[in-house]
Amino acid sequence: MDEEQLIGPEPQDDDLYEHYSFTARKGQEPLRVDKFLMNFIENSTRSKIQKAARNGCIYVNNIVVKQNYKVKADDNVRVLFEYPPHENLLTPEDIPIDIVYEDDDLLVVNKPAGMVVHPGHGNYSGTLINALIHHFENLPNNSSDRPGLVHRIDKDTSGLLVVAKTEQAMTHLSKQFFNKTTEREYVAIVWGNVTEDQGTIEGNIGRHPKNRLQNTVFTGDDADLGKPAVTHYKVIERLGYVTLVSCKLETGRTHQIRVHMKYIGHTLFNDERYGGNAILKGTSFSKYKQFVDNCFKILPRQALHAKTLGFIHPTTGELKHFNCPIPEDMSACVEKWSTYAQHSKE
Repeated sequence: MDEEQLIGPEPQDDDLYEHYSFTARKGQEPLRVDKFLMNFIENSTRSKIQKAARNGCIYVNNIVVKQNYKVKADDNVRVLFEYPPHENLLTPEDIPIDIVYEDDDLLVVNKPAGMVVHPGHGNYSGTLINALIHHFENLPNNSSDRPGLVHRIDKDTSGLLVVAKTEQAMTHLSKQFFNKTTEREYVAIVWGNVTEDQGTIEGNIGRHPKNRLQNTVFTGDDADLGKPAVTHYKVIERLGYVTLVSCKLETGRTHQIRVHMKYIGHTLFNDERYGGNAILKGTSFSKYKQFVDNCFKILPRQALHAKTLGFIHPTTGELKHFNCPIPEDMSACVEKWSTYAQHSKE
């Protein structure tokens, strides 16, 4: 997800790199690659395989192919799935959950940074889903068979998520996210002095053509390679070589805030995937470099927190609104930059 997204429309980076590799036997007759893979991957469906093909995630001899490619003898076929096809990987685990609010229909969770939302490649345990199915029985599945999940946020993003406990709540809340009627506000530390006090970023987001671990903004003739995305930002505090900003989402594309802020020249602080773990603004003095390194150690992840979540309650029709203060690692980093900025003015 993103920063946060409705489950289903787009791949989540933590899942995309679950891959399988098969080599066609010597006597293999030409066979469509989707049918070929159905013979090898247990508990998968042809629709999942075809979706992987549409997303450019099936390779034959290291070349992306369409679903109608005919596999031949000695071809090496690799496939990268959005979600693990092994649904039996969901194992209950007794992991504490920070529950901000709970009733018979839903709960709101404060997810810590470092926790993956649901199992995927390399993360089959210790996820929020593993914790949820331990603490709650009979959670409804979403369209991707994820118990309780209405939306998600990245592994190293902290903050608020709503979880559905009933089928009615799942349907009602999912529609709100789809129709963009929820309120979602994030707080981020970004590199550079954001000159405008507030603004709106519009740019279609899609998978980066050269680095599939990243997303990017597509414009002009290439705009149709991405999906529409809108982010509203507002400066909270200027801290010299970094800025504390608020970001409100209209859409929920994967890595949306991370991609949009980089697009306008303000990469998230310590966002390794998008280059924010390098010193992008400041001086060349060794003392400054040591200061930034210390900030990286205090906040060893991208500086992003899902602070506010608002939605209409699926049963009562009441507007529910939740706020979660930024966590200690991020607040400590802000304090260090604030002190640095004050001393720099003296």
